[in-house]
Amino acid sequence: MENEVKAKGKFWKGVLVGSLVTAFVGLMIVGVATGINLIGQTVMENQVQIQAEGEAEPPEGLDLETVNQKLETLQQLVDRYFLFEEDVDPEQMEAGIYKGLLAGLSDPYTVYYTEEEYEALTEETEGVYCGIGVLVSQNISSGLITALRVFQGSPAEEAGMKKGDILYKVSGEEVSEYELDVLVQQKIRGEEGTYVNLTVIREGEEVDLHIERRIVEVTTVESRMLENQTGYIQVTQFELVTGDQFKEAVDSLNQQGMERLIIDLRDNPGGILDAVVEMAAYILPEDQLEGTIVATSDKNGKGDRYFSKGGEIRFESDLGLPDPRYPKKDGHELDIPIAVLINGNSASASEVLAGALRDYGRAKLVGTTSFGKGIVQSLVQLEDGSAVKMTVSHYYTPGGVDLHMKGLEPDVEVMLEVPEDLKGAFEIPLERDNQVQKALEVLKGE
Repeated sequence: MENEVKAKGKFWKGVLVGSLVTAFVGLMIVGVATGINLIGQTVMENQVQIQAEGEAEPPEGLDLETVNQKLETLQQLVDRYFLFEEDVDPEQMEAGIYKGLLAGLSDPYTVYYTEEEYEALTEETEGVYCGIGVLVSQNISSGLITALRVFQGSPAEEAGMKKGDILYKVSGEEVSEYELDVLVQQKIRGEEGTYVNLTVIREGEEVDLHIERRIVEVTTVESRMLENQTGYIQVTQFELVTGDQFKEAVDSLNQQGMERLIIDLRDNPGGILDAVVEMAAYILPEDQLEGTIVATSDKNGKGDRYFSKGGEIRFESDLGLPDPRYPKKDGHELDIPIAVLINGNSASASEVLAGALRDYGRAKLVGTTSFGKGIVQSLVQLEDGSAVKMTVSHYYTPGGVDLHMKGLEPDVEVMLEVPEDLKGAFEIPLERDNQVQKALEVLKGE
């Protein structure tokens, strides 16, 4: 018993003192949603690496000796009195200790992942997945999970799932207590051809759905030409492929004589930093605001900056940490009137792009106030394969705006009005979308 408790007590030295921390994996997370079939993790990536140095002092107020003694007492109580002895899983108990420690920070974005959870979390985000074809978001306060988008032709759409459905149960198990990425990877995705049973809440009623898992390839960028040579580009999320898809869309619309542009970021929960940086750099000049696209700052006032200079996208860090993906070639600029559509589900990476375009004076924001997630999480992998996702910094728009818990207020506020005959429809045609029509009006006046 004593040896077992002491072995488990290694956690405190590992996580609190630092002996298990071997690498700062550097997935800078700014998303608040995840796609059941399409987003392995909604992250802003920034590859960095550090080594643990020495033994830091434990946090003030946390007496490690007392904690270990209490853990031993609790283990003795479990061994002596717990009724369902055959159900005791030591690994699960240990993981619960670590999860509980981070839960005590009262930060919903800081969580512990077991090795299996971490492996699932860090799958490639290439836009091709075996899932059901839904983009979902979790309310941090309530835990409610809502379908932001049901992709056309997806298994979910075929089974009758609709935008706005609240995910209540998966295979009969309530899901609001799950961390979203873990729920998606472990409970909803699965082998091709298998089925998952979901229960959703729709208009106050429970609806059961039996949905097949299939390989689904999702296009993250869609575009078309509207009236008065106005281009329209919808970006549903930011994945590895999104930057190139966006540039291809801009080039195609330019070839068609585009004179104005609407970028639709409504219901876009965020994603990978590379995509956002490439998209912003493809539009913005480098002779304003020091070419800054986005900057971060940690508790010590140190951070990173992504910027354009000399026809390249560059990265610099106050910590002296390199990013091998930079510099990247750029040298492109789009100097036409732009309107960006946002709403309360436009979050994180979407806010980075919208904020950058407005700070440079290149775009007007139309719609409703954005979500307001202006903090960054990084994944720290531990020696045993587990990991911690921890809030480490704020991010700022090029003009120095910290939008956390505030969001971006639109220049032109307009609520979405769904026509009566289209309520419950898969989507609203752009010609009947009042927010799109308002964006067209705004651009006509530019």
